Amino acid sequence: LRLLEAVAHVGGRACTRPFASGLAEMGAHWIHGPSPENPVFRLASRYGLLGPEAAREENQQAEAGGHPPPPCVTYGSSGRVLSSHTVGKAHELFNTLLDSARAFQGAEVLPAASVGQYLRAEITRRLPALAGSKEDTQQLWLAILATCFKLECCISGTHSMDLVALEPFGEYVSLPGLDCTFPGGYSSLADHMLSALPEGTVLLNKAVRTIRWQGSFREEGDNARDFPVQVECKDGDTFLADHVIITVPLGFLKEHHQDFFQPPLPKRKAEAIQHLGFGTNNKIFLEFEQPFWEPQQQLLEVVWEDDSPLEESSDNLEAKWFKKLIGFVVLQPPEQHGHVLCGFIAGKESEYMETLSDAEVLSTMTRVLRMLTGNPCLPAPRSVLRSQWHSAPYTRGSYSYVAVGSSGDDIDVLSQPLPEDPKDPRPLQLLFAGEATHRTFYSTTHGALLSGWREAERLLQLLEA
Repeated sequence: LRLLEAVAHVGGRACTRPFASGLAEMGAHWIHGPSPENPVFRLASRYGLLGPEAAREENQQAEAGGHPPPPCVTYGSSGRVLSSHTVGKAHELFNTLLDSARAFQGAEVLPAASVGQYLRAEITRRLPALAGSKEDTQQLWLAILATCFKLECCISGTHSMDLVALEPFGEYVSLPGLDCTFPGGYSSLADHMLSALPEGTVLLNKAVRTIRWQGSFREEGDNARDFPVQVECKDGDTFLADHVIITVPLGFLKEHHQDFFQPPLPKRKAEAIQHLGFGTNNKIFLEFEQPFWEPQQQLLEVVWEDDSPLEESSDNLEAKWFKKLIGFVVLQPPEQHGHVLCGFIAGKESEYMETLSDAEVLSTMTRVLRMLTGNPCLPAPRSVLRSQWHSAPYTRGSYSYVAVGSSGDDIDVLSQPLPEDPKDPRPLQLLFAGEATHRTFYSTTHGALLSGWREAERLLQLLEA
């Protein structure tokens, strides 16, 4: 057994780094749906990695739907705190429409191809009755709804909800439970899982160049046995195998599958890789000397008051990239983290942010926060740290979604092992796991974990036959 990691840490997109006086999750942030049905929650509980709140039964039964904590304060771009009543009503409308978008699964006739198109048509139809006829009230509702769209882009890992297919949208399953974090960092889970493996099993900084399959490879000096698969690494090392479980992100496969596999993947699998969506969702961590927010606040939501989901957004990323920011989660508790905000931003704006220097991001965030709070003297953050998942060469984005032109069937095709012929004398040469291969839990760590267990079980059944 060998586990090859392309980079210097295990866990892939679950990656914890020190920041301020605590830890920052560069990738996976929460356990989404921490309840007994969630294998990540079960493992974390068994290892004793969670705080007492996560174990409370009422928290395990709460329906959070994969969303961050409820907004405690919403700042408008005019430098005022917006009415919680208006914000709540607009959120309520959006969530109602989002729920209705999940009802088209299996429908033969669709009102629109994408979730975004459907939501906009429904907002146009319903808004006048809900927001009243006053133009400024309608505009405020539209601005809040625009933030809801941006939040959903972060959750779906897409640039625009116009890219997310409507019909399969309801296949994604949200588990019950109030989303929780790891006090010792998400990486503590991978560390505990790996501690059971024999020393030398995990090889870091061991990027793979090519996986040759359907071959006949022998160890030097040993002609007694041949192997169907040869894994060639970028440093020249090679490994021979009967079975390889491939867990590289879909973003990497999109760019490299033609050269990564020899012979190339079957046409059906290559098409599934191209059809499925894979976008970017990044974080910007800001450390402050003192908080400017109230102790109980969990989320500082941002609304650009001239925004509307019914209008085309500007392509001028240089001037407007920061307007895709949905707001900042307050890292709790401050005794552990210091005074830290974590901003979320998705899509092409997020990818543009990766091209800027730390100093440019810090300066822009300072300017934005001063404008939102109406305080031109608000002290600048002490330090900044951000993720750059699109630039990461072995990831090329954050996580998958079912794009317009694809369906859950593509996820199933991607997850099928090779060779395709079940009667092949050398079965299960290539097995595929990772969040993008789980039809109902794509984009989540529990989906990734379950997909790995699925492929392990497939191998066990073969070996026990």
